[in-house]
Amino acid sequence: MRSALPKVLHTLAGKPLLHHVLDATQALGASDVHVVIGHGAAQVQNQCAEHAVQWVVQEQQLGTGHAVAQALPSIPDHGLVLVLYGDVPLIDPTTLQPLVKAASEGKLALLTVLLDDPSGYGRILRDEQDAVIGIVEQKDATESQRAICEINTGILAVPAARLKQWIARLDNQNSQGEFYLTDVVSMAAGEAVEVVALHADDPVRVEGINDRAQLARLERVYQRRQADVLMHEGVALADPARIDVRGLLRCGSDVFIDINCVFEGHVVLGDGVTIEAGCVLRDCQIGSNSVVHPYSVIEGATLASKVSVGPFARLRPGARLQAGSRVGNFVEVKNAEVGEGSKVNHLSYVGDARLGKDVNIGAGTITCNYDGANKHHTEIGDRVFVGSNSALVAPVTLEADATIGAGSVISKDAPPAQLTLSRAKQVSLPNWKRPQKKPKE
Repeated sequence: MRSALPKVLHTLAGKPLLHHVLDATQALGASDVHVVIGHGAAQVQNQCAEHAVQWVVQEQQLGTGHAVAQALPSIPDHGLVLVLYGDVPLIDPTTLQPLVKAASEGKLALLTVLLDDPSGYGRILRDEQDAVIGIVEQKDATESQRAICEINTGILAVPAARLKQWIARLDNQNSQGEFYLTDVVSMAAGEAVEVVALHADDPVRVEGINDRAQLARLERVYQRRQADVLMHEGVALADPARIDVRGLLRCGSDVFIDINCVFEGHVVLGDGVTIEAGCVLRDCQIGSNSVVHPYSVIEGATLASKVSVGPFARLRPGARLQAGSRVGNFVEVKNAEVGEGSKVNHLSYVGDARLGKDVNIGAGTITCNYDGANKHHTEIGDRVFVGSNSALVAPVTLEADATIGAGSVISKDAPPAQLTLSRAKQVSLPNWKRPQKKPKE
């Protein structure tokens, strides 16, 4: 990857590659998960702290067989071992379940795939009866063996007791000088243990990532599949090739999503929601028949029905927009409630505040909620009108039906149904001369 970051921590769909694999083991119902780590071990452990795994450190990287050997002492003989790889993110439980079933019957089960170009992969060797008898790595293969198109994915399942016996007999007499896990296949065949080769229907499900080009390609494969699921559920996508879902996206009926939108974390879109081009939504809920206009960013916010946001708006965590409210272009809302039918249309900041119903916030208005040490609250009653370019210095309350004159700095509570303003006296100087630039010599 040419990166200081361990490969398994590079992200696909906003989640480290290893997390995808760990999620698959959880969905499969694995009782214990052992992760063998080497390069960047501390980083990997820190990024996977929320997963219940047993960490096994491989001090020397001496091959796949050696890696598995490090984990075997803590695995009971009566268990089943499923070997997976942290850089194969699209593996899924449906593909793995037949392997586990075969291993539970005492067999060694391999996951293989047919490739038009098998270059670089280990080849599956079969006898005249088509039984699997071994695997040969590319560098150790003969010309005829290299012509085989059935390749080893490295993923296998086997009873633990048998695997321990075979791993103990591995040697490194090969071109790589490594202990190959694949050698256990020939050992099994030699002991008349049935070896079952199960084919992966889709090669990308077993494709490993070795560089950024492969990572980018699998990202688009993953995203296209997400798009297909959404469209099958009735979501209208302007272009299924230009959407990124990096988490869980749930949509009601008649939802429309324009191009280049990104969804992260847990996002819920109600019936009839429209998300226009270039928006980023993270951990938020959008109520029915609401519209998010282009290039808006919404994080940790909750929108009721028939809300309009943007374009170029930012809703930060704790923003709560009630039914029929509007937040317009270049407006930022943080930890604040915008009441039913209220409007903050232009170039404003509303933070740590509560706006009642039918409030109008003029362009350029800000709530001055931070004094350098603490946050303070602004309370704005129903039907308040705040003129443009006003500063509301919290803590402060604007009572219902108050009007704030444009350009005011309000640091004291404004009474209901009155005009409150604060302005310096306007002065014009008739004899004043504008400074002139000195002529260049």
